[in-house]
Amino acid sequence: MRLPDWIRTKSFPGLHSTKQMLRSRGLSTVCEEARCPNIGTCFSKPTATFMLLGSHCTRNCGFCSVEPATPHPLDPPDADEPERIALTARDMGLKYVVITSVTRDDLPDGGSHHFSDTVRAVRNCLPDAGIEVLTPDFKGDSEALRTVLDSRPDVFNHNVETVPRLYPVVRPQALYDRSLQVLRNAKEIAPFVRTKSGLMVGLGETDGEVFSVLEDLRTAGCDYLTIGQYLRPSKRSLPVVEFVTPAIFKRYGDVARSLGFRAVASAPLVRSSMNAEEMFLH
Repeated sequence: MRLPDWIRTKSFPGLHSTKQMLRSRGLSTVCEEARCPNIGTCFSKPTATFMLLGSHCTRNCGFCSVEPATPHPLDPPDADEPERIALTARDMGLKYVVITSVTRDDLPDGGSHHFSDTVRAVRNCLPDAGIEVLTPDFKGDSEALRTVLDSRPDVFNHNVETVPRLYPVVRPQALYDRSLQVLRNAKEIAPFVRTKSGLMVGLGETDGEVFSVLEDLRTAGCDYLTIGQYLRPSKRSLPVVEFVTPAIFKRYGDVARSLGFRAVASAPLVRSSMNAEEMFLH
């Protein structure tokens, strides 16, 4: 399917200098690994979403271009990675740092202690910066979730990604109800932390299904919401079913705001971490 005019992006200066800085410290970003269409916009600011725990994932979601772990053996967490991320965030002059990871179901704690170590390293290096974590579901382990939240990030993000009916195809190793429970548990464990979630559209969902997800997220206490167009990142990924028009994105956003979300970003090129600092300031 050809990209409609409202999805096309342009190139930006400054992209390669940010890449060079990240490479020099051996860091991965979800911006590159997930082939985000906004990478030029973000890297030119500069800003980036740091990705922990390697570049191979123990899950194989239909929408994602991150390489699955099998048959690659996965390395243990890199003990120096939190400090390298903190120093890079400082050198980039970041006032808001977003930290995510691949899913590591092979680790007993799902990588939660590595998240915690990274949040603390960034806080030590940049005490005035806002910090957002975008975590996997940790297979529903509430102790792993508590480990992350005990490091006191400002925002806890966990994406539901799509509507329940499409989970067997889009997120075959995840559960919609489990993702909702992660968000509920985060609010119960750390009421002071703002929670956030997001979903993609254009995978064959109906408007009614989207509205139902919005209601579920608000019931789970979710504060922030992102909605963006799914774009196929690789040939092995799921095809785009539909390019949703800006008018429909506006309607989704209007409905979400009427439900009481603290801040909503709903547009074709919106991504979970895009303009995260601006959303946090709401």
